[in-house]
Amino acid sequence: MQFSENWLRSMVDPKINSDELAHLLTMSGLEVEEVEPVAPPFSNVVVAEVKEVAKHPNADRLNVCQVDVGTGTLLNIVCGAPNVRAGMKAICAMAGAVLPPGPDGKPFEIKVGKLRGVESQGMMCSAKELKLSEESSGLMELPEDAPVGQNIRDYLALNDLKFTIKLTPNKADCLSVLGVAREVSALTGVPLALPAFRPVAVNTDEVVPVKISAPDLCGRFAGRVIRGLNAKAATPEWMKRRLERSGQRSVSALVDISNYVMLEVGRPSHVFDLDKIHGGMDVRWGRKGESLKLLNGNTVEVDEWVGVISDEKEIESLAGIMGGDSTAVTLDTTNIYLEAAFWWPNAIQGRARRYNFSTDAAHRFERGVDYATTVEHIERITSLIVEICGTGETKVGPIDDQAPNVPQRKPVTLRTARAAKVIGVPVTDDMVADIFTRLHLPFEREEGLFHVTAPSYRFDIEIEEDLIEEVARVYGFENIPTLPPVAPSAMLIEPEDTRSLFAIRHELADLGYQEVVNMSFVEQQWETDFANNTDPIRLQNPIASQLSVMRSSLIGSLVANVRYNLNRKAGRVRVFEVGGVFLRNADAQDGPLAVAGFDQPKRVAAIAYGPAADEQWGQPTRAVDYFDVKGDLEALFAPRAVRFSKTEHPALHPGRSATVEVDGKVVGVIGELHPRWLQKYDLPQAPVLFEVDADALRARDVPRYAEISKFPGATRDLALVVKQDVPAQALLDAFQSELASNALGKLVQAVVLFDEYRGKGLEQDEKSLAFRFGLQDTQSTLQDDAVEAIMAALASAAQQKHGAKLRG
Repeated sequence: MQFSENWLRSMVDPKINSDELAHLLTMSGLEVEEVEPVAPPFSNVVVAEVKEVAKHPNADRLNVCQVDVGTGTLLNIVCGAPNVRAGMKAICAMAGAVLPPGPDGKPFEIKVGKLRGVESQGMMCSAKELKLSEESSGLMELPEDAPVGQNIRDYLALNDLKFTIKLTPNKADCLSVLGVAREVSALTGVPLALPAFRPVAVNTDEVVPVKISAPDLCGRFAGRVIRGLNAKAATPEWMKRRLERSGQRSVSALVDISNYVMLEVGRPSHVFDLDKIHGGMDVRWGRKGESLKLLNGNTVEVDEWVGVISDEKEIESLAGIMGGDSTAVTLDTTNIYLEAAFWWPNAIQGRARRYNFSTDAAHRFERGVDYATTVEHIERITSLIVEICGTGETKVGPIDDQAPNVPQRKPVTLRTARAAKVIGVPVTDDMVADIFTRLHLPFEREEGLFHVTAPSYRFDIEIEEDLIEEVARVYGFENIPTLPPVAPSAMLIEPEDTRSLFAIRHELADLGYQEVVNMSFVEQQWETDFANNTDPIRLQNPIASQLSVMRSSLIGSLVANVRYNLNRKAGRVRVFEVGGVFLRNADAQDGPLAVAGFDQPKRVAAIAYGPAADEQWGQPTRAVDYFDVKGDLEALFAPRAVRFSKTEHPALHPGRSATVEVDGKVVGVIGELHPRWLQKYDLPQAPVLFEVDADALRARDVPRYAEISKFPGATRDLALVVKQDVPAQALLDAFQSELASNALGKLVQAVVLFDEYRGKGLEQDEKSLAFRFGLQDTQSTLQDDAVEAIMAALASAAQQKHGAKLRG
């Protein structure tokens, strides 16, 4: 929102300077982004009248002018402007004037000098030379009534500033100079001077029949007929200046007046060419297949989601967004239909963005425009139109006002004690009453309670917190003391059986992985490919068309990370993510961190691609494999034992993937990416990845003291021949079962698979698995008979459960 400081001060003029005004607005929630002068500094430049113009005797393109600058003596000035003529009012820089810097960055001083032998006592100026405009087609011509000799800064009100404020979406009431003035009045206590105008007398009974077929689109619609106008009339200079300083370009008088009132009081309106309207008008929702050519030249398709204004032949306007080209006013327009309406914000929101453009009207209507002053604002526009474009034949019709569905405001209650607690200052009833009175918020007062009914121009007051915000803003954020929080101080002891996600992140980083943070919404195809999820949780309003569903797995995002890095020539990628996934669960209940119908568990996932280690002389280069990543995962869970069982997963290689089990419960998966996805996602080799439940990783065994043995240990190897379809884990499970039930089992401290053999000496369907057992006794030196007994028991258990035999 941009506006002129002089325009604001015409409505409310507190006795503070511009810097203080900017600070006041910023601290009240209307952030002032920029304050810039409307013109650079220059001096000794005045309104002048050209009395005589004669050709320069020594130059074809120069003229010698006699110029009146109000000093009683005509100045002799040489001028090369093509539009200079006798009798015109223009701008003159007298001798001694200092003009804005030129291309060299130095101020330009005007001196008496000679041009081609003729003395020049000043300089006639263009708007570009004074840095008032970027365009220059000659001298800047002034109106005939411009007072000769007046300082041009005063005449053009150049001692003005342009304020640019950054409004939050809830402050739609400040999308006008009047709205900002209301704020300044409330903050300073200076009375508000509303724009004054005189309603125009009605002298015809002509109306355009209007039907509101969609009251959920349009809550109020008002319009009137005005005939006999001069659309070629010039927009007054004062209006042009205010429009330009608000970032608006002057178009024509009728368009300028509509834009001016929108900026002045926040009321978007539209002016139709009456002679181009076919019969009555209908305010309705669009129909599929209809189209409209807009004022900006674009032709758009409409449907049932977009509101329109149509006549008996065609659509004339996109409701609350932009008018149509077919009924646009031109300089030849003489008869108009002036319209102003209240469009429901939720019926306008998102419609302009759908067509990839934005308008000032849509920006205001989708946030909420005052529905109570529609008729009053039409009167304001009418008075300006008749004043500027009126003729002796101008006829003004009555206002046809229909209000089938305006908002019904319910009182919002503020508890003074609650306000004091939230703001942190001792707020009293009298303070709150004073603030609400200054903000023109109607209220009913009880002891400690205020029941406030929001004004028609305030769409941001719906709950108690909104009123507390108003109290805090006007009280002044700077007046709220900076105090340390008052809270009980207690040592919070972390449970010993739980570790933080930060510790897990650090451990993964220590293992050589880098953390990534990905979006929680992903491509639908990822869900189908990597999770076999054909019914993902869909987003109602995705930020991008491809990011349309919530993820139920982290795998797709990590594969995308690998592809992104490969496309940028990174040959070795090791990344991890700790993030939430989203699953349907009809039994899930609402809670502080839960949403009914959905589970949102945390997962930890990592992916490794490329060489197992950076290239070096100490070891040959080899690709990362399943066992590298399996070792990393075991290190994450250590000292807890992790069991891996063969499985099938939609994202993973069917023969190189496994479930991750802890304490008999499946907590994740690990494996190579499926060959199908290597081809589809253009990966030269297979990455290895895992995804496990974060809660399972956070859980850990409480540390326990274990006696350190004083006696030497021993190792024994056991090579067993089994069928090739018997997994090593099955033998490990058999060993663990035997150790748990055997009295000598306490002697075995560790069991490690260290070799697998297939080939000569074994049958085609056999393999040899070699295990190394670490044995130690904490009470005495190991005895050979005890060692032999436990080893025999382990071999027997493997033979009984899986048909294993000792390798000869």
